[in-house]
Amino acid sequence: MSKKHGRILKAWEKTVRKSQAAAKKRVNSIFAAMSVAHVDDEDNAGQSDVYHAERVLSNGDFYTGQWADNLPHGHGKYLWTDGCMYVGEWFRGKTMGKGKFCWPSGATYEGEFKSSYMDGKGTYTGPSGDTYRGSWIMNLKHGQGTKSYVNGDYYEGEWRRGMQDGHGRYQWHSGNNYIGQWKNGTINGNGTMIWSNGNRYDGFWEDGLPKGNGTFRWADGSFYVGIWSRDPKEQSGTYYPSGSTGGNIDWNPQEVFSVDLQDCKICPGEKVSILPSQKLLNWPGIEGEFLEKQQSWRPQKESEGGGKRRMSVDGRVSHYSWGSEGSDGNHLRDEHEELGNIQPQDSSMGDTLTKQQMLRIKPPKKQGETISKGHRNYELMLNLQLGIRHSVGRPAPATSLDLKASAFDPKEKVWTRFPPEGSKHTPPHQSCEFRWKDYCPVVFRTLRKLFRIDAADYMISICGNDALRELSSPGKSGSFFYLTHDDRYMIKTMKKAEVKVLLRMLPSYYNHVRTYENTLVTKYFGLHCVKLTGTAQKKVRFVIMGNLFCSEYAIHRRFDLKGSSHGRITDKPEAEIEATTTLKDLDLNFIFRLQNVWFQEFCRQVDKDCDFLEQERIMDYSLLIGLHFRDTSYNKDSLVAEACPAGIRTPRGIGDNNVDPVDPRLSSVEMDQLQLDPTRWASTRLGINMPARAELTMRRNGCELQLVGEPTGELYEVILFFGIIDILQDYDISKKLEHAYKSIHYDPTSISAVDPKQYSRRFRDFIYRIFLEDT
Repeated sequence: MSKKHGRILKAWEKTVRKSQAAAKKRVNSIFAAMSVAHVDDEDNAGQSDVYHAERVLSNGDFYTGQWADNLPHGHGKYLWTDGCMYVGEWFRGKTMGKGKFCWPSGATYEGEFKSSYMDGKGTYTGPSGDTYRGSWIMNLKHGQGTKSYVNGDYYEGEWRRGMQDGHGRYQWHSGNNYIGQWKNGTINGNGTMIWSNGNRYDGFWEDGLPKGNGTFRWADGSFYVGIWSRDPKEQSGTYYPSGSTGGNIDWNPQEVFSVDLQDCKICPGEKVSILPSQKLLNWPGIEGEFLEKQQSWRPQKESEGGGKRRMSVDGRVSHYSWGSEGSDGNHLRDEHEELGNIQPQDSSMGDTLTKQQMLRIKPPKKQGETISKGHRNYELMLNLQLGIRHSVGRPAPATSLDLKASAFDPKEKVWTRFPPEGSKHTPPHQSCEFRWKDYCPVVFRTLRKLFRIDAADYMISICGNDALRELSSPGKSGSFFYLTHDDRYMIKTMKKAEVKVLLRMLPSYYNHVRTYENTLVTKYFGLHCVKLTGTAQKKVRFVIMGNLFCSEYAIHRRFDLKGSSHGRITDKPEAEIEATTTLKDLDLNFIFRLQNVWFQEFCRQVDKDCDFLEQERIMDYSLLIGLHFRDTSYNKDSLVAEACPAGIRTPRGIGDNNVDPVDPRLSSVEMDQLQLDPTRWASTRLGINMPARAELTMRRNGCELQLVGEPTGELYEVILFFGIIDILQDYDISKKLEHAYKSIHYDPTSISAVDPKQYSRRFRDFIYRIFLEDT
């Protein structure tokens, strides 16, 4: 027994010595002022001893396997107290390579892992016996794969974001099978259904049912050709007998829906209770090393004024200082409590950057001022809410997605009078009398249907008991912006010229968003006008749009990017920059790395959207980007958020009781639940809730107008939100005059006002420089 204790003691002493040596090396190499790392030191740092270790963690978890730098590195096994287990390859504390993950329910995944995600080729067997074999990307089935269901059904084909999507074959245990196109887990597109009795249907499908042109054939050779629909009124076609006696002359095509397809239900996918990447790993000593690192970081003053210079994202210089010995001493204190400026050791690219950059991020606050009674726009808000409740709540016949040309006529509008005492069609209200106009109501009702906007939820968000919020200042165009209480919708006042542009391009816009489900252009849900009666006769036109940043995740940084440089820098003092501040092209200090499948889709969609805007003679649009840093934690005193480079462990987790949650709207428990919710990963779409890596960039000395800085190799795990906004500016006479005037005084390639074709080309070139494939 004493020998065993002796071995444990020696191993413990060895670990302590290694940890102290590693911490000392990091302090010396990272925080030595104005120093350049020695090549030999870097080489030795990557050659740490790997040895076998067993660790019982403070929360009861257990690890046994290869160990290096106080982290699993090599082959090892990890057992969680809830019964989950991982056996396989590790790289610096993350599951990386081949391995096997087991759930207490009996489910297993065996295959490839990448940064703790199921990623690559792998096999998942659910607790009920369903088995999927194929490709994975970030915990989702994506690519080619086969799935065998416990009831005997079988699918083989393409998957996308965890669901059948693309071309595939589904075979039911009854012998029926379908071969053709899929979308979001349902039969959709062109395909063939073959029943076990020899009957078959060839044609188009929508949401799992025949829709459009199609042919139904019987085993005896007779067939029916026509237009198919679940609605008998839309069904039409012709029956052709085979020539044999008997035949199917009295056959009703609706029997395909009510009888033949009843046995052809698609088995639902199993929900994974918790994903491997969501399991918290509590490695020993991390928090202690972090505190030691902070206490050891005491750079000497370079001048009597106090502090070391720091280059901000836009090239401006500020100073930072440190808490005195009598103060807390564990927190970095900046003279400017500004947003997100990285602190390299020096502004030149030749010097080594710190391996753990510090991002100053103020906790996001609710944007805007609540419009309460007494506010200058209180009556306008009441009018707006009354009008939308009337428009959306008004009974209307069901509309098909195939709209008539007359629905897009700019003259297609409905005026409604709202007297304070009420009328036959309007309720009494406390506001002044006004008139309400609906532009192209059928088109926007259909757009809401196309974007899957529930009418009741839409009304509750905009017209419920909660007031709207007015953003603090109007945009550059003079428009005012209003947000709903739940942040889902944004309302923007519009000039008459903008309304004309939207109505002119509405047919093309409708066809574009209908054709390209993942389009990045702004989603419009309604176009309206309020006209006050009386002597003022004031008209206020406004459009209702989706809010790109409506998310449970806090947006730590936001950028509005055009690809031009003239005037494209934030004009706020650094002390006033917050998480809600929209930064511009010359403030950008990141490039974004997307996984291959997302990168390819992103490039295709940007091309399609830019082609559409170019054809409509639109320019001056922007790519709005929001970043949520995944590995962040807040310090209550200094409000410093530590964003850790990818591959480097986070010193303090979001779930730490001593820190504030990432989003002030959510408690730490709610944030943990959010991170562990599998549905969040399935909801990932292009531009929405997208996991990616942001690489820090730095501009060269003397290159203040350099649009894209030089990559530094410092990577951060982020969640991205992005979309193309401000798509209602055509190249009219005012923009042509602006182009002519500014071209005389400035570099013509640096200004925003250029021809739509040139604007589109420059915009794409810039976007493809800041979005890269993650290799």
